[in-house]
Amino acid sequence: MKKTDKKLENQICLTLTNACEAAKVEVQGFQWLTHRVNYNQFPDSLSVICFFDTKANLKQAREHNKDQFMVALIKNELEHIDIRFKDIKRHVFFDTEKADL
Repeated sequence: MKKTDKKLENQICLTLTNACEAAKVEVQGFQWLTHRVNYNQFPDSLSVICFFDTKANLKQAREHNKDQFMVALIKNELEHIDIRFKDIKRHVFFDTEKADL
């Protein structure tokens, strides 16, 4: 990893940590998030994956537009470090840690 990529990676991690902590307070069932990126294709390759504890809580979050809240939160945080997308929704995904029984 190039030195500039490492610096950008650190900025992304700090920014997404801020978004994660804010989302944990606001969104029931939200647990954590992570990201993937290929710096040779940055920023198009950046993906943020938000994890919920159960499918039921993810469904409830979508029904109450909390998924849109989280997308906007992530977008705003990334814009603080000058990372912008034409359509942020193509870069933010949702999943669960486990299936409901």
